[in-house]
Amino acid sequence: MKVLVLTGPESSGKSWLAAELQGHFGGVRVDEYVRWFIEQNPRDTCLGDITEIARGQLQWEDEARSPQPRLLILDTHLLSNILWSQTLFGDCPEWLEPALLARHYDLHLLLSPEHVDWTDDGQRCQPELSERLVFFQATHTWLEQHRQPFQILRGSWENRRVQAIEAVSRLLAS
Repeated sequence: MKVLVLTGPESSGKSWLAAELQGHFGGVRVDEYVRWFIEQNPRDTCLGDITEIARGQLQWEDEARSPQPRLLILDTHLLSNILWSQTLFGDCPEWLEPALLARHYDLHLLLSPEHVDWTDDGQRCQPELSERLVFFQATHTWLEQHRQPFQILRGSWENRRVQAIEAVSRLLAS
């Protein structure tokens, strides 16, 4: 089983690309638990919600890992929970990073916010490119510091799709 994670700031194409990759390669896709959580709890999210959101994401991931699909595509993982918690609340539950580091991920596709338009979907909160670049850099720094395998995707939607397909083709061939 190869585990692929799409990561980066909001509105950079993670969900769209996850669906594109699943359509191209098959496999199992795990969506963002936080989107479901917000739909079920239409109120401002607070620091106390982060643990429930992270546990929900882990449960969805574990259920998808269980049958050992050839390719597991994660629209996000705990790194997003960590960075959003720090961004929004200036704090984060201590158990999240060790839980993230205890898991194996074969490749992270880190999507840049540059050269694509921000889209308001009612859940997003960083319309300014400068804000999304800070989130991108925090993600990049964390992946480097923890020696996680990653590739940055930039450019137009089509360029991102092509880069991702090439990266996943190499991953599956390895």
